[in-house]
Amino acid sequence: MQYKWTVLTNTTLSGLMSSINMTIVLISLPAIFRGLSINPLAPGEIAVLLWVLMGYSIVTATLLVTFGRLSDMYGRVKLYIYGFLIFTACSILLSVIPSNSGNSGAFALIGIRLVQAVGGGLLMVNGAALITDAFPVEERGKALGINQVSFITGSVLGLILGGLLSIYDWHMIFLFSVPFAVAGTVWAMFKLKETSALIKVKMDYWGNITLVLGLVLLSLALTYTLIPYSANPMGWKSPFVISGLIIGTALILIFAYIEIKAKAPMLAPHLFKLKAFLFGNLAATLASLGRGAVMFLVVIWLQGIYLPLHGISYANAPFIAALYMIPIMAGTVLLAPVSGFLTDRYGARPFATAGMIIFTISLLLLAMLNYNFNPLFFEIILFISGIGSGMFASPNTTAIMDSVPKSDRASGNGVRITLQNIGQTISMVLFFTILITIFTIYLPGSMYSRAVSAGLSQNIAMQLSKLSPSGLLFASFIGVDPLASMLNGSTTSSTVHISTASFLPYALAPSFMKGMAYALYIAAAMAAASAIFSALRGGKYILEAARE
Repeated sequence: MQYKWTVLTNTTLSGLMSSINMTIVLISLPAIFRGLSINPLAPGEIAVLLWVLMGYSIVTATLLVTFGRLSDMYGRVKLYIYGFLIFTACSILLSVIPSNSGNSGAFALIGIRLVQAVGGGLLMVNGAALITDAFPVEERGKALGINQVSFITGSVLGLILGGLLSIYDWHMIFLFSVPFAVAGTVWAMFKLKETSALIKVKMDYWGNITLVLGLVLLSLALTYTLIPYSANPMGWKSPFVISGLIIGTALILIFAYIEIKAKAPMLAPHLFKLKAFLFGNLAATLASLGRGAVMFLVVIWLQGIYLPLHGISYANAPFIAALYMIPIMAGTVLLAPVSGFLTDRYGARPFATAGMIIFTISLLLLAMLNYNFNPLFFEIILFISGIGSGMFASPNTTAIMDSVPKSDRASGNGVRITLQNIGQTISMVLFFTILITIFTIYLPGSMYSRAVSAGLSQNIAMQLSKLSPSGLLFASFIGVDPLASMLNGSTTSSTVHISTASFLPYALAPSFMKGMAYALYIAAAMAAASAIFSALRGGKYILEAARE
């Protein structure tokens, strides 16, 4: 096998494995918490839920730029192999956490997942850089397109596999990746080789410290906005959130100043003078912000309203929702390699721009649907969304990586993935904020009127109207029956034995669809802006640096 294909197959395996790992926990949260004997919606446990849900992405969002620079300095293959070793070891440790271990087991899971994210980050930051090193410029679009397919496909496969494996034993969701991780590690150790010269510069310690601390504080502050504070349904007024946002922003500004003045900066400022790099990353970040509307809002729509309305239990809703998301994967798998191949011949601009225009249209079409939609129309729109994402991802990645000099490819790729991960975090916070705000305004009245019309007393209807909007939203998101969880042990729980399928989805639907429409229009605006930056990136970019 030619070396370039060895690199592509190995990095495709690592990309598939990493992306599966990012979403398999999302769909398996109910099984994980049941296995640990924890109610994720009990008082004080929502922070544990968020750390399990987002801890992995927080680490990858904050360390990838540093990992990229270290890889350019000490060897991309070496750190890539370290990533495989760390990821494999953590997968094994996660699979042996004792059941019924309560919060101690949850804290162990969170800690191991944070370390595992270090391994996953080393894999992600070096994957595209190794492909770019191994393939000639006229074949990179096709190769990166295949790699992008593996990552996006893994995101959907993680949802499906999590739903299947968690039925048998929650440990299986972690044990599943072990044989693939071991095979990838051994394969990389014996077959991959360093093909680029190492950078001989001093480590930019202050740049690393200010960037990592700044990103950590910003990521934590944004995450903790989702936790209610005092009498507020969200945490925007929390002193921790406010101070985290202020100090984190200040540290990022200090980092930018350090990089401009440094003799050997961790993140070379000259990269942002490259139009293809700057506009490509702006387009990717905006696209990531827009895609959050599909990944988060559509899943909540399915799990909290549509599927229970059609007789699917909350316990089974996550897996069925994953099956409904398959058209996105199909559209991406179909278009990403094709657009990558065409990028090699005609450049990135037309395909990346067209992809974001198609994706924008799909968001606007979603906003037009009723909460009890026609499933055929829904699946067609998701397929169109997948086509747009697939058409955009490969050309945009190729344009970014082709614009970066060979000596900076890992750090440049770290910037690309970091911005996309931050975009996902901001997206989740933004869209949850919109929904919870709308829920806080409209849901109490909707719950009250629905309860009274269902024949319940005014006292019980009033108690139902006071349920936490964020609690109802999170319960729907993780596939837990909101009423059963939030009324457990109360006098109302024995009275409210009305069918969740008939009561709760109808009570949630008006408020949800109002918030959904606002969020989708904002997401569409972001996607349209991404299309504009894609169009402004210029013509066919094949730089001399890319030919090295």
